[in-house]
Amino acid sequence: MAAEDEQEHVRVAVIGTGFGGLGAAVRLRRAGVTDFVLLERRGAVGGTWHDNTYPGCACDIPSHLYSFSFAPNPEWPRSFSPQPDIRAYLERVADTFGLRQHIRFDTEVQQMTWDAEELHWRVETSRGALTADVVVSATGPLSEPKLPDIPGLDSFEGKVFHSATWDHGYDLRGKRVAVIGTGASAIQIIPAIQPVVGELTVFQRTPAWVVPRNDRRITKAEQKLHARFPATQKLRRLALWGVHELETQVFAKYPKLLPAVEKVSTLHMKRAVKDPELRRKLTPDYRVGCKRTLVSDDYYPALAQSNTQVIDSGLKEIRGNTLVSADGREAEVDAIVFCSGFYVSDMPVADLVKGADGETLAESWAEDGMNALRGTTTTGFPNFLFVIGPNTGLGTSSMILIIEAQLNYLVDYLRKLDTLGGGDKAALDVRPIAQHTYNAKLRERISSSVWETGCTSWYLDAQGRPVAVWPGTTAEFRKITREVWLEEYEVLRRSGAGRTGARRKAPLLAGSVGRGAATHAFHTAEDMPAHAREDAR
Repeated sequence: MAAEDEQEHVRVAVIGTGFGGLGAAVRLRRAGVTDFVLLERRGAVGGTWHDNTYPGCACDIPSHLYSFSFAPNPEWPRSFSPQPDIRAYLERVADTFGLRQHIRFDTEVQQMTWDAEELHWRVETSRGALTADVVVSATGPLSEPKLPDIPGLDSFEGKVFHSATWDHGYDLRGKRVAVIGTGASAIQIIPAIQPVVGELTVFQRTPAWVVPRNDRRITKAEQKLHARFPATQKLRRLALWGVHELETQVFAKYPKLLPAVEKVSTLHMKRAVKDPELRRKLTPDYRVGCKRTLVSDDYYPALAQSNTQVIDSGLKEIRGNTLVSADGREAEVDAIVFCSGFYVSDMPVADLVKGADGETLAESWAEDGMNALRGTTTTGFPNFLFVIGPNTGLGTSSMILIIEAQLNYLVDYLRKLDTLGGGDKAALDVRPIAQHTYNAKLRERISSSVWETGCTSWYLDAQGRPVAVWPGTTAEFRKITREVWLEEYEVLRRSGAGRTGARRKAPLLAGSVGRGAATHAFHTAEDMPAHAREDAR
């Protein structure tokens, strides 16, 4: 017991130092909360922008929108910034806002367990344990690379890359290289390596809709203007935000306009690809927006080069140094680059979190799929919040806007805890019916959108459930996360202070909550307060 008493305790433990983790730290400090730590498994900040260093790595959202509203950068060098500039920006955020004193580098979280008696989380890391009243998971959806299970991969004699674990010590010049996948990373890698490799073979299971990027260098005059007159940069950001909000509306509400977007992509392809057979391979057979629409100016030109071939079939097996597609075509290569994505719909952090009922978050989600209340909190896991949680992913706009909305929710969550505590600890646990109602309406809305028109994408889990995408604008998401509605939570207090007992597990996306559930539970959507009902829509 003495060892437990001596253990370090903090008000908030934040996992990760990407945009989500650093943003959370800034907002905590601005709210007067200084008793927090950031746990970072790497030796530097940056998250996905630290790990992903592949050739051509850049953002596909305009720079002035892909940055914090509270930390504008008038010196962005390009309209779409490359990875080194984004990572440098995050390093400056850490320095400018004095965050490094809170960061524990080389500290990997191994397990988090809820203590129902003490109302805090026990966080075990590679460098010891600590306890925290609140845990904020800012690990992000692009933190764990996913390699496909390909027969024969272990026996491949050449070099194997994943886009997120690039080995810059291996020289691709003159090599026979295969790129597996044609998603957001692949369309950046392919143009970057095509001019230097000997032969490039692209295994394409499903073609993507690709629209022009129109990237350009931001002039020194523009940079000076934004630095001297910050309002001009705000206007630029506002204009970019407005355009992307309109795009989201088209994908979510106005499917009749989608053929016009497809026409833009088709013309973009025809300008660069003259071979009719290659154009056939590159033309999707699904509605634009069903998978993430990609932006690139040089992807199609790279595929049209003489040293590049596109195999429009997935990779089935590997025999020695020969790659075999699902339809039997073969390619002998020296190196394989997997652009196979990340664990998005089955986030690995879910296996590390044990909640009030003793089950992991992954176990809690096993039946109905990954889901949460307002993408931020989930029943049975008190005082545990996500930054970029379930159903917060975007198909057309900047995730920084979603992050900042969730940080508003985090700050209000802590305010509510302070108000409820009355000098003692308190915790909030999502009422199952509130989470059920929110997600039922969310999935009903997604069912009529372009994201459920038949294709497979990272928006859906292995069972085809839409667990990752937010089916609205960022303004709508900001509205539903502007405040914590206590009606959606059960207040927990320590034993002797009126703490409620553990609830039985209630279904989230089917059935109803019985009368034995927590007091004041919302038995139907109509029983919810008007503001909560409106936001659930």
